[in-house]
Amino acid sequence: MLSEPVRNVMEPRRLLVAAPDTSVGTAAKMMAAHKVGAIMVLDGTRLIGIFTERDAVFRVIAAGRDVHTTRLADVMTKSPVSVAPNETFGYALLLMHENGFRHVPVVVDGEPIGIVSARSALDPDLEEFESEARRRKAIRRGAAQQ
Repeated sequence: MLSEPVRNVMEPRRLLVAAPDTSVGTAAKMMAAHKVGAIMVLDGTRLIGIFTERDAVFRVIAAGRDVHTTRLADVMTKSPVSVAPNETFGYALLLMHENGFRHVPVVVDGEPIGIVSARSALDPDLEEFESEARRRKAIRRGAAQQ
């Protein structure tokens, strides 16, 4: 999996975007509704920042900022590190590890096309775990019905 190109691992369907003047409260509601941990901040179609769950905790809540009046532009990570879709997933994980973040935008010519997260490394194992859990639950149900 580490040698896979990022394009094969990224989550384009989970790419959530907002304008820099979006309030943190609105962004947080969007993130919760889509069950994602990061939102890309765009100026038109160009990536200018990323706002994550950690940003919400450290830069907003812990700092005592108002989620309704604080704009993403004020608390986002500006000019985030990004990767091209042909980079390896291992390279993206190394960037995350070395820089202490968990999300990396996948960008072509300054425009985000997806996002890759540290959790993506766990997804195959999580899928196997969930499948095994469902199988065991079905076995228990079957035994209980006998």
